[in-house]
Amino acid sequence: MKIALIGYGKMGKEIEAIALSRGHEVVLTIDVTNPEDSTIENLQKADVAIEFTRPESAKANYLKCFEAGVPVVSGTTGWLNDEAEVKTAMANNNGTFFYASNFSLGVNLFFELNKKLAKLMNGFNEYQVSMEETHHTQKLDAPSGTAITLAEDLIEELDQKTEWKLANQRNENELVINPIRRGFVPGIHTITYESLVDTITISHSAKSRQGFALGAVLAAEFAQNNKGWLGMKDLLNI
Repeated sequence: MKIALIGYGKMGKEIEAIALSRGHEVVLTIDVTNPEDSTIENLQKADVAIEFTRPESAKANYLKCFEAGVPVVSGTTGWLNDEAEVKTAMANNNGTFFYASNFSLGVNLFFELNKKLAKLMNGFNEYQVSMEETHHTQKLDAPSGTAITLAEDLIEELDQKTEWKLANQRNENELVINPIRRGFVPGIHTITYESLVDTITISHSAKSRQGFALGAVLAAEFAQNNKGWLGMKDLLNI
């Protein structure tokens, strides 16, 4: 499989290493030093594009890939206000788009655990649920895309929660997310149910970027042979 890497920072280089180890070829790398190489002609040299950039540039990258007829896998977060436009562009170009807020296989299993626990906890209003997420200081968005996914799943399952907030809780219907930025932490997400008598906690802690990179390459392999709007549930058959 021939891969175009759009975004060639730490994650891009980790993805490249995993891709090469699985017998794939990186035919194009795009970052802030060579934006002029991001052309339709160059993108068409690839079987799939893997995009990890910034929220403000993500949509333009997606649209160019659709125009080039190249399936795109993206782990960029913070762009979902443009989701409707991206879906329309993908459909108009009969394209393929694989998006995940987190490509770690473990995190996606954690998503399922979070939903199952929330279903069990629903109705036990003596427990207050909250979330903490910790990432490295170079993480651009807060809360993380992973935290937002976890929060939205909680809101869907818990009748007592209707929205999430970064600030201190003002009413019982709000789910508080506490984002922490320190050091070189790849990512820790913790969900806590607290009552007067006990605490229930589930947590996922990433040890390195390798898990994210492997998931992104597996997604690219999947996207090469599938069409439409895809995600980790499709890849993992959940």
